[in-house]
Amino acid sequence: MADLHDEIKREIADNTILVYGKGTKDAPRCGFTAETIQFFNAFGYPFAVVDVLENMPKRQALSEQTDWQTLPKVFIAGQFYGDTDILEPMAKSGELAKLLEKSFEGKGVTPSIQLR
Repeated sequence: MADLHDEIKREIADNTILVYGKGTKDAPRCGFTAETIQFFNAFGYPFAVVDVLENMPKRQALSEQTDWQTLPKVFIAGQFYGDTDILEPMAKSGELAKLLEKSFEGKGVTPSIQLR
């Protein structure tokens, strides 16, 4: 299990925005994962999706780590943010745009979509 936790830590560290979901970015296998992918596409920043649909040990480790039982699970700059139920109000208030700007600061990344 330690290797699994190390793998999760590495994935989170390697991706400024990381979504653990069901399916891939190109082929989501559930509506909530598809919704989350669409949500982040609208911001124009790069993000990764890790398919954990059929990896029950990893899903269990993530649930234990986050105390969040459902998928998808979103991490931004190493911090767990839940899913779009949490992120949607942050987006509407402008808080998420600021968080994303700060998270990508100094990384040479410009969003492909300008929200302002």
